[in-house]
Amino acid sequence: MPRIPPATRKALLTLHLITSLGWLGADLVLLTLGIAAQRGADPAVVYPVAGLVGTVLFAPLSVLVWLVGVASALLTPWGLVRYRWVLVKLVITTVMVGLVLFLLTPNLRHASALGAALPARDRADLVIAPAVSTSLMIIATVLSTYKPWGRRPARPRRAGTAQAATQAPRAASTGHDRAMTG
Repeated sequence: MPRIPPATRKALLTLHLITSLGWLGADLVLLTLGIAAQRGADPAVVYPVAGLVGTVLFAPLSVLVWLVGVASALLTPWGLVRYRWVLVKLVITTVMVGLVLFLLTPNLRHASALGAALPARDRADLVIAPAVSTSLMIIATVLSTYKPWGRRPARPRRAGTAQAATQAPRAASTGHDRAMTG
């Protein structure tokens, strides 16, 4: 695992936070627009705005959050699959990015084109999707804050590797013991 300087790590973390907050903000805007349309706002106005927010902000931010998150995991001690909470966040974010790119964004474009002619079932989807997405982002945030579950168990080592691994701590402790007594 490559080590990066603390300043670079903090810059990467800051970029991840900014893009994540932007993604959450765009998601909340989409949720607000979907609710506004459900409550009687003009669909000819609401859905083109939702389409614009979805394609110009939401979709690019989702990809950027994923890329920065993966880079952060790979370039810091957390790793991509070393800790369960990081792995769960990766799975959540990957699924969300896929849904945003291949389901929500096309649906928003479709709604934008249809406006008031959009069927009621499709209107409900434009509220449900951002509500679920917001909930998943909150879960990912909680995982980042509390870092539950600890480290994933290491794979069993081969006999030669295991023997070397058990000798290394013994050699280190012997040297330490000599330094304490000497």
